[in-house]
Amino acid sequence: MLASYDVLTWLGPAFSTRFTNTYVTLPEGALIIYWPERPTWCQEAEPDFSMVEFDFFPISRPENNPGRETAWTGVFVDPVANSALVSVSTPLDVDGRHVATLSHDVLLEALVARTRDNHLPGASNVLFRDDGQLIAHPGLTAKDATGVYNILDGSKQAQPGGAPAPFGSAEQQGHLRDIFERVKNLPPGQAVVELPEHGEYLASARLQGPGWNVVTVLPESMVAKPALAAARYVLLLGLVSLFLELVIMAWVLRRHITRPLLAFTQATGRVASGDFHVELDTARNDELGQLARSFRLMADEVQRREHALREANEGLEQRVEERTRELKNVHLQLVQSARRAGMAEIATNVLHNVGNVLNSVYTSAQLAKERMAAMRLEQVGRVANLLQERKSDAGTFLSQDERGKNVVPFLDKLGQHLLEERKEIATLLDDVGRYTEHVGDIVKVQQNYARTPRLQEPVHLQGLLEDALRINAAGLTRHQVKVVRQFAELPPVLTDKHKALMILVNLVSNAKYAMDGVPVAERLLTVSMEQAPHGQVRIQVHDNGMGIAPEMLTRIFQYGFTTREEGHGFGLHSSALAAQEMGGSLTVHSEGPGRGATFTLELPHLPAETA
Repeated sequence: MLASYDVLTWLGPAFSTRFTNTYVTLPEGALIIYWPERPTWCQEAEPDFSMVEFDFFPISRPENNPGRETAWTGVFVDPVANSALVSVSTPLDVDGRHVATLSHDVLLEALVARTRDNHLPGASNVLFRDDGQLIAHPGLTAKDATGVYNILDGSKQAQPGGAPAPFGSAEQQGHLRDIFERVKNLPPGQAVVELPEHGEYLASARLQGPGWNVVTVLPESMVAKPALAAARYVLLLGLVSLFLELVIMAWVLRRHITRPLLAFTQATGRVASGDFHVELDTARNDELGQLARSFRLMADEVQRREHALREANEGLEQRVEERTRELKNVHLQLVQSARRAGMAEIATNVLHNVGNVLNSVYTSAQLAKERMAAMRLEQVGRVANLLQERKSDAGTFLSQDERGKNVVPFLDKLGQHLLEERKEIATLLDDVGRYTEHVGDIVKVQQNYARTPRLQEPVHLQGLLEDALRINAAGLTRHQVKVVRQFAELPPVLTDKHKALMILVNLVSNAKYAMDGVPVAERLLTVSMEQAPHGQVRIQVHDNGMGIAPEMLTRIFQYGFTTREEGHGFGLHSSALAAQEMGGSLTVHSEGPGRGATFTLELPHLPAETA
């Protein structure tokens, strides 16, 4: 105790320049203190008061401070002076035994005042520990300093002699927590961070002794205000500089650019009017001088070429007249060739379509011939001869003779047979007549290609499809093709009957030949008709034949293109043209070789009743 007294007597006045007081605490509970402002502190303390219970002594014990280093306490309230203090303690060991603790107090009121009052204009300072204990804050007054406020849980606990009291509003508490979390999460080496949710910037520094965090809070508006003012000065100076630069540039351009360019413009006008004697400043060594020299050379060259052009033009007129006569002759030849080519194209189309129809005419004629040959007309002659022989007793012969009894039933059956044969032959002859009429219509269609399309007429498309199949019936039977019909019920529509029939006959005929490589039992032709969107009628002819390669799909409708040796490549070409003339379209789709093909004819759906 005496040694402690001597140390405080010698060193206490020196420490008082930095600390509020200086004192020594012994492990036995004795306290020796030097506090000039409160010399009666020991007399005012309670008789049973024990200083070893406060933080400044336990942090110096060997079990709490194995490194035997100087340590700082948190905020506590002195029970005698009733003031908030912070202590720094240094342990003293002799021969490995803790004999005393030298401590100093810092009055928190003065620290708070310095923290609150010493700051940048518009800014504020906050001081807190790593565990969340608030040391100093602008809203922490001397009265508030009697308690200890924790930022993390928003509570204020009083030390002995103090009374608990709330600190700030819920908004202030949330603000403090945001500052604490942002500073704690600062990356190493970074001292400034933005707090956007509160519109602030935080500058953090760490006190090396107690390890406290000093944070300066600066509103974003305070940062932006000087920056805005500086930007205004810079903008004003920039505008003034720009105005001066523009004035100087205008003077330079007028003197060195505008005037020379005006001289070039005048010289260009004179050259354009035929005056090639121009005067320009060719003595300059800059780009305009080079341009002036080049312009003079150009004017001389233009003058020379104009003279040569006049000489050449004199002989050109004569050559043009000769060439014109030659072109007229060539034109006449081309017109004649075009006419012959058009006639050949029409003739090819007529032959192709007429050939298809004539096949059906021939088939119908042959069937009629076979029907006529199969009629048992010779039996009529035999019956007539028999009746002639028994003319005298015809009644007895017809009623009693065995042969005579069969005459009447025979004649009845023969009459019925002849009526049926006549009906069949009449049907075949009607087909021949209809096919022959169609041949004439085909010729008329080809004749009208270059003229206005014929008038449309009401057509039953289902009947038209049946006619197309009937025209190709002989070929389909010969090729043993099975036909599947999928016709939707549609009212009559207005269209060109004969053009549509020509297209359908060509499509059915091509599908028939496309299935030559398919086994006989698998040859299938599907003809469908349905109502399509956008006011169209869709007719599809699908076969399961040889198919079409992808590279051929774009050429299938070209004139002269065919995949058959005996084909001439005109049927699909003329069909596509006819579909366009009727306001429709003809397209093809195939999955590839060996997978069949589908030809789709779409025509405008204009009901006859509406028209």
